[in-house]
Amino acid sequence: MRQIIIDCDPSPDDAVAFLLALASPEELNVLAITTVAGNVPLPLTSKNARKALELAKRTETPVYAGASAPLLRKLITAEHVHGRTGFDGYELPEPTMALTKGFAPEAIVDLVMQRKAGEVTLCCLAPLTNIALALAKEPRLGTHVREIVLMGGAFSEGGNITPAAEFNVFVDPEAAARVLSCGAPITMIPLDCTHQARTTNARMEKLRAFGTPVAEAFYHLLKFNKIFDEQKYGWEGGPLHDATVIAYLLAPEIFTGRKVYVNVECASPLTLGMTVVDWWGVTENPKNVQFLRDVNADRYFDLVIERLGRL
Repeated sequence: MRQIIIDCDPSPDDAVAFLLALASPEELNVLAITTVAGNVPLPLTSKNARKALELAKRTETPVYAGASAPLLRKLITAEHVHGRTGFDGYELPEPTMALTKGFAPEAIVDLVMQRKAGEVTLCCLAPLTNIALALAKEPRLGTHVREIVLMGGAFSEGGNITPAAEFNVFVDPEAAARVLSCGAPITMIPLDCTHQARTTNARMEKLRAFGTPVAEAFYHLLKFNKIFDEQKYGWEGGPLHDATVIAYLLAPEIFTGRKVYVNVECASPLTLGMTVVDWWGVTENPKNVQFLRDVNADRYFDLVIERLGRL
């Protein structure tokens, strides 16, 4: 069984990801959920994580709050996509479970370093501030984890917050650059891949048909959450980005990509946060990322929907 920590900024996508993991106890053990400012400010991401856990009756999972702002920059959020709360579209009760005491980056260090090297996988669904802070506290972290699997970046698909940059990397490019150079085995799932995995009406109705509180809530939450993408791109539904990280751990065979060198632009006003992907190996830089460009979307949604139906 793989030991994982899920670092996130919960909108519905993030919550689907950690609920997918919690619905897969034979394969994954969720040591903790850590929250960071991103889609919405930290108090809301921390609240949304607990709302989803209470809905699924998984309140034994510890939730640690982390960084409330990027390493060097002013926080940029995405209420224009996710709504004012980050969980707009379906009313869930205020959570009663408390946050676990402690600062998320410190909890990440403790949970990783108290175990043998190669045991813990970091699943990163958000700006990478918490991971960068954990690396600053414990520089050996990168070589002690089993791997880092992250949703972020883009190549030929372009950006979704600027023409060049994907949101998670753009919010804290310095943190992303630090993580990419930390020495850990890294798998990156960019927009090129996640944009193939869309919440079509048929897929959403299949989820709703389970008739459980989790299925009904996430039917509505995702329907609202994908309105922005439908209007922006003209698609039916929108990408279910973050759950690709957990799906990759459960079914890596449904993804394809290659090992490449990736770095992050941290200076240019024009391309800030751009992930520069050496897909063709035109430099001699060492390949530091397994970069996934394709996913079998039908198999992905079959997995996600079946597991959510267990909750």
